[in-house]
Amino acid sequence: MLRVMLLGLAAGMFFSTTFILNRAMSLEGGHWYWSAALRYSYMIAFLGAGLRACKGAEYFGRILSELKKNALFWVVSGTIGFGGFYALICFAADHSPGWVVATTWQMTIIASLFVLMLFGKTFSKKIWIYAAVVFCGVFLVNISQVERANITTLILGASPVLVAAFLYPLGNQLVWEAKQGRKGLPELDVALLDNAFVKVFLLSIGSVPFWLLLYPLTSATMPTQGQFINVALVALFSGVIATSLFLSARNGADNASKLAAVDATQSREVIFALAGEALLLQASLPNATAVLGILIACAGLIAFVRHEHN
Repeated sequence: MLRVMLLGLAAGMFFSTTFILNRAMSLEGGHWYWSAALRYSYMIAFLGAGLRACKGAEYFGRILSELKKNALFWVVSGTIGFGGFYALICFAADHSPGWVVATTWQMTIIASLFVLMLFGKTFSKKIWIYAAVVFCGVFLVNISQVERANITTLILGASPVLVAAFLYPLGNQLVWEAKQGRKGLPELDVALLDNAFVKVFLLSIGSVPFWLLLYPLTSATMPTQGQFINVALVALFSGVIATSLFLSARNGADNASKLAAVDATQSREVIFALAGEALLLQASLPNATAVLGILIACAGLIAFVRHEHN
């Protein structure tokens, strides 16, 4: 139990680097577009090289065949679940501290319920109560920023994350539904997609057209050397290391209780993001309202996860 918990906490720590480094790049004047687009360029390179080296040419050829066969599906899913989602997360970093973005991101748990309802799923009243608790916590964290920022900045920091919270589960749920053979969706190579890294690789490639079309709509100048390095670290820490640790922790959980405990560790992203910003960026600490909001949001998330796995 201790091993899987430690792996889960380590994953949460590495996942939190997304919020810390995105904020750091914003404060240094880096454009949010490059913080987002370059991450997926690195992800494609890292995962492509890793899959080719570890699985071999034949396996990698199957991945490319899947991409070619269902190109439109992967472009749509990648645009929604990776492109649109992460562009909004990086845009929000220009207007809110990383720990605020990380806390607001916990709204994904509520957004996922609505996304699943679109596909015919239903939930108990308890689930909605826990979701409401998370919402109250996120609301308090964002309201706490009113003292430090005007209402426009507050909206520009929170609203993109709220939209992203719906896009991410929607894009991923499309893949899940296709794997289950849902009518109207293409037939995918299910065995291939049992490897989570393959799914991330295909969604990353699918997001490329989105980044190319988005660039002319931004005022992004060329990224600095520092931004190239920081985005590479985000891709490595959050995209590769954190994902590997989290999947390893889940694979090591041999019952529902352990699985719930592993999933619940991800709520610590908020704490890690807060600590990282305070130590590395000298960010101001949250006030009492924000601390209360963080605790409420984390408690709601933990209760939600435990209920789901009971």
